[in-house]
Amino acid sequence: MIEYFFLISGAVLLCAFLVKLIFNRLRIPEVTGYVVIGIILGISLVRLLDERALDSMEWISSIGLCLIAFLIGIELKWDNLKKLGKSIIFIVLFETMGAFIIVFFGMLLLSGGDVSFSLLLGAVASATAPAATVAVIRQFQAKGFLTSTILAVVGLDDAAALIIYVFAASFAKGMISGAGLNWGTIIFSSFMSVGLSIVIGGGMGALYAFIMKHVRNNEAIVIAVSAFLLIQLGVCKMLGISELLTVMVFGAVTVNLSPALVLRTDEMVRNYTPIFLSSFFIIGGAHLDLSLIAKVGFAGIGYFILRSFGKIGGGTLGAVVGRAPVNVRRYIGFALIPQVGVALALALAIRSDFGAPAMGEAGKILSISVINILLLTTIITEIVGPLMTRAVLKKAGEIQAKT
Repeated sequence: MIEYFFLISGAVLLCAFLVKLIFNRLRIPEVTGYVVIGIILGISLVRLLDERALDSMEWISSIGLCLIAFLIGIELKWDNLKKLGKSIIFIVLFETMGAFIIVFFGMLLLSGGDVSFSLLLGAVASATAPAATVAVIRQFQAKGFLTSTILAVVGLDDAAALIIYVFAASFAKGMISGAGLNWGTIIFSSFMSVGLSIVIGGGMGALYAFIMKHVRNNEAIVIAVSAFLLIQLGVCKMLGISELLTVMVFGAVTVNLSPALVLRTDEMVRNYTPIFLSSFFIIGGAHLDLSLIAKVGFAGIGYFILRSFGKIGGGTLGAVVGRAPVNVRRYIGFALIPQVGVALALALAIRSDFGAPAMGEAGKILSISVINILLLTTIITEIVGPLMTRAVLKKAGEIQAKT
């Protein structure tokens, strides 16, 4: 088994190496190439990455998502957020709630009034995957007000999306089980989940900043940050809370308590981030089962269009209401299309929550329907989204690397 894992992992990284060379030469976002090669190698075509391989590599996806959350968190420096102003709050509020409301009511019409189905899709639609956005920004060395705004928005967006999902899932469970809706339980469980993530991430960030504030040895920094990130992953999985939100808070607290430490940490993390990020996207693409396209059909197309409209329209409206600079008003919405990271995590949560025997046949059917749509449409967003992000950053004049 171990030799099989090594061979598969080596093959994935070799493909990632080739994709990086080819797509950089073609001046196309490499994350798009990772997803495409994942589809080719995955369960639909070559099947090098079949169900067995994907199960054995699940931990790589977890670490990849963890690194993404950390990179987003360290961008949430309070001084920078103050410079960006109130427009950030309006953009996050409008684009998350816009996507949720538009997808919910749209899918309600398309599904013939299935409230639980529409609630879950609406909740997942509110999330924007930071992974693709970070990958594009780093590949093309983008810098500027729009870039800072995008990073801040996708960071805060995930916190908002997780809260929306907890509420939506609680409603859906109550409706399917027939037990009714207990508002007290819903509100308490939601705030407990978010609160625990904030407390654990904040506490670990403060501890890391305190312990490491005088450390200058690069190897020690790599070991320490790896330990802190892995411990948080383990604790979050044991408690059933969001590792994405927890690690994001960890990064945010660390950068605000010790900016110099974060600068050194970021330099060290850059050395091994490409290994996990490239694998993360290839594994994500490999999950797509092309045979499900016929089953997803019109609902999948409708979801993709409705979510895109909600993200672009909501982000633009939020920037206008918040009186953001012209470039932000013009382009912010188009950089919020990617979804694979958080959406895949929420898809797994839906499978766990609603596919359990306790939820009965109705819960199982619901989970299968939602997951099929998400697996197809999130892959589409990972192909379209990075291209759109690169295009708007280039139009805004914030791309530094030669493209």
